[in-house]
Amino acid sequence: MQTIFHLAFNVTNLTRACEFYGDLLGSKQGRSTDTWVDFNFFGHQLSLHIGIPFKSEYTGVVDDIIVPMPHFGVILPFEEWKKIAQKLKAANTDFIIEPSLRFEGTTGEQYTMFFLDPFGNPIELKSFSDTKQVFNT
Repeated sequence: MQTIFHLAFNVTNLTRACEFYGDLLGSKQGRSTDTWVDFNFFGHQLSLHIGIPFKSEYTGVVDDIIVPMPHFGVILPFEEWKKIAQKLKAANTDFIIEPSLRFEGTTGEQYTMFFLDPFGNPIELKSFSDTKQVFNT
């Protein structure tokens, strides 16, 4: 069995969250109540609860670009990553890091994009040229 990651955090509006995570990112909605909703976020369980989103600060450095910490995301197959990048661009998403290739020709070559959800929660989506390199140095 593949290990499934669970992440729960706050949003301020469930309808808007469903539009972003469900309609835009393509996550399938699961169980829900008046105060929370679950999503199948690329094979992982994401639970969004009504509340104050977690505080993040621009303290991380990725390719000399300051990014918000903490953040979360997933590593996707390239074709899926590219499809999501196109959807986000078409939706006029404000990217912190535009969809791009980094570490080209080196161990860890990867495609990445970095953006915020409508509540300020930072998300990074990646795709590795060779998934065997994800943990290599």
